[in-house]
Amino acid sequence: MGYSTDLTNQQWWAIKRFFDVGKYGNRRKHTVRELLNAVLYLLKTGCQWRLLPNDFPPYSTVHTFYRRCRKNGIWEKIMVYIVKKKRKESGRKRQPSYGILDSQSVKTARKAEEVGYDGNKKIKGRKKHISTDTQSNLLHVKVHAANIHDTNIGGEIAKNTLEKYPKIKAFSADEGYRKTTENYIKNVLKKKIHISKKEMPWKILPKRWNVERTFAWLNNFRRLSKDYETTTDSQENMVMLSFSALALSGLKFS
Repeated sequence: MGYSTDLTNQQWWAIKRFFDVGKYGNRRKHTVRELLNAVLYLLKTGCQWRLLPNDFPPYSTVHTFYRRCRKNGIWEKIMVYIVKKKRKESGRKRQPSYGILDSQSVKTARKAEEVGYDGNKKIKGRKKHISTDTQSNLLHVKVHAANIHDTNIGGEIAKNTLEKYPKIKAFSADEGYRKTTENYIKNVLKKKIHISKKEMPWKILPKRWNVERTFAWLNNFRRLSKDYETTTDSQENMVMLSFSALALSGLKFS
């Protein structure tokens, strides 16, 4: 009996080509699909690697598979593919023309690299810094110490997003990105940036709510409730894989 997090046949065939299974030869004891289902189960439930159910492959094998895919950039390639496919299905161009920036501070659960204190949120840990399009599709993610102010790193997030999606013409961000990020996007990247201001009484800001919706979606994965990863790179890939798993379930297959 499978789990609700297991990939369907259509979902598996949609991303199967991203996994180079040939190099493992014919002696592979566990299929890539089994290993991937184990990683997706861990993401959704938030369990520890060692506590994966016994009907999955050994946790050490699953963890090695996850790290190998991370090292080879497979999780990011899958995310980019799914974003473009989702945009095409909704009648949009594959390349977005507008990006939205935001961050979320989360506590770290163990000793890890790049940990800081976010005085505004009163959280000691790291920040998940993301960019999305106007459909809440995740375009880029960077994890860093929580004490780094948004405006000091927002320019880097915008630059990295443009490297993947060069047709973006403008960005949206909140007031925390004024000055440094705002000037960098305008003067260095030569793109427009729209700064959203808080209004009273409270109301939903146009376009800005899309990035908040992405964070809400990601919060459905218990592995992301805290930052359980030792390295920032691992946490970034957990975020990308979580979004891919969520978005893949909503794709249509012919």
